[in-house]
Amino acid sequence: MLIALTLTLVMAHVVGHLFARMRQPAVIGEIAGGLLLGPTVLGQLAPEVRAYLFTDSGAVATVLNSTTQLGVLFLLFLAGAEIRPRPRGREGRTVTVIAVAGLVLPFAVGVGAVRLFDSGSLTGPTGDDVTLALVMGIAVAVTSVPVISRIMIDLGIMHTALARVVLSVAIIEDVVLYVALAVVLGLAQVGSTDEYGLIALVPTDSVPALAAYYISVSLLFFLVFLTLGPRLFRWLADHRANVLERRSPTAFRLIFLLVVVLLCVLLGINSIFGALVAGSSAARGDALRAPDGSAPERVTEQSRAWGTLRQFFMAYFIPLYFAGVGLSLDLVRHFDIVFFVFFTLLACVAKFGSVLTGALLAGESRTESVHLAVALNARGGPGIVLATVTFAAGVISESFYTSLVLLSIITSQVAGTWLDLRFKETAAARERTAMTSG
Repeated sequence: MLIALTLTLVMAHVVGHLFARMRQPAVIGEIAGGLLLGPTVLGQLAPEVRAYLFTDSGAVATVLNSTTQLGVLFLLFLAGAEIRPRPRGREGRTVTVIAVAGLVLPFAVGVGAVRLFDSGSLTGPTGDDVTLALVMGIAVAVTSVPVISRIMIDLGIMHTALARVVLSVAIIEDVVLYVALAVVLGLAQVGSTDEYGLIALVPTDSVPALAAYYISVSLLFFLVFLTLGPRLFRWLADHRANVLERRSPTAFRLIFLLVVVLLCVLLGINSIFGALVAGSSAARGDALRAPDGSAPERVTEQSRAWGTLRQFFMAYFIPLYFAGVGLSLDLVRHFDIVFFVFFTLLACVAKFGSVLTGALLAGESRTESVHLAVALNARGGPGIVLATVTFAAGVISESFYTSLVLLSIITSQVAGTWLDLRFKETAAARERTAMTSG
C-alpha cells in the first residue's frame, strides 16, 4: 500500500513539475503521471507489476479511493475560497451578458446533442436519458476557474480587465453548473438503495418531484450560505467559546468544511457542493473579520491558516486525486475516438461561439472577444470533477468518462497555449514600439 501511494505521489509531482516547466497546467502533468502508472501504459508494458501495485480491491484500492474522495472535497474547498462578488459598472454588465450567453446556449446544445449518440454506450448503471442529457449540457458549458487563474498568474495578467471578466464569468458559470450537478447526482439515487439524507425519507420515485427537491434544496442551500455563510463563519470564529480557533485556526477551517459537507449529506445533496460553499463562506468570513485597520496579528493568523491548508492539500490530497484520474483512464479498452472527436468539436464550437457572441454584444472588441472565448473554453478541474463524480455515481459509462477527462485536458492546454502566445506577441509588440519611439 505504501509503495503504491508513494509511487503515485512522486509521479504526480514530478510529471506535474515537468509540465509546469513547459508552461502547461501542472494538473495535466499530475493526470499524466497517473496515466503512466495505469492500465494505459504500465498495464500494457508490465501488467503483472501494475496488478501487484494497484489491486482492484483490498487495502490499496480502499486507501486510494478514500484519498481521491477527500482530494476532490479539498479541491472544491479551495475553489470556493476564490468566489468573490462580481464586478460592477460596465464590467458587471459585460460579465452578465457573457455568463448568460456562455451558459444557456452551450447547455442547450449539450442537452440536445444527446439525441445524436447511442445513449446505451454512454450511460452507466444508474444513468438514464435525463441524467445523461444534463451531464452533456454541463460538460459543454463548464469552465475552469483554477486552471484559468493559474494561466493568468503565470502570464502576469491577473490585474487586467480581461482577467477580471474571465474569472467572474467562470465563477458564475461554475456555481450554476454545480447546482445542476447536484440535481444529476440526486436523480441518480432514485430507486437505488444508496439514497441518503432527508430525501431517503420521502416516499416517492417521481422524477419531476425529486428534481424539484434537488433544485430547490441546492439553490436554497447555496443562497443561504452565500448570504449568511460568511457571517456565520465570523460569528463562530470570534465566539469566545471557540477554543479551537485560538489553538489552531487551520484545524477550525478544516472542521468547518467537514461540518458543512455533513450538512449536505443530511440534506441528500452531494458532498462536493458543501465543500464549494464552505470554502466561499470561510474565505469571505475571514475577509469580514479583517477589515482595514484591524489587528495585524489576526490577518497574519488567517493568512497562515489558509497557506497551511493550501500547502497541505496541494502537496498530498489534490495531486493524488488528479493522479487517481489518470490511474483510472484506460485509453486502450475504453476510448471511442469517433465519439470523442465529434463531442470535442461540438463542445468547443458551442462554447466558443456563444462566448464570442456574448462578448461582441457586450461591446468588447473582436480581439478581446476571441481571447475571452478561448479562455472560457478551458474545462480543467471542474470538467474532471464532473467526469469523476458522475462516473463514480454510475451515471456515465467508462467510455464517456474517458472522453470527458480528455476534453478537459485538451481544452485547458489549448487555452493556455493560445493566451501564452498572444500575450507574448502583445508584450513584444509594445517593446518594439517603445524602442522605435525612443
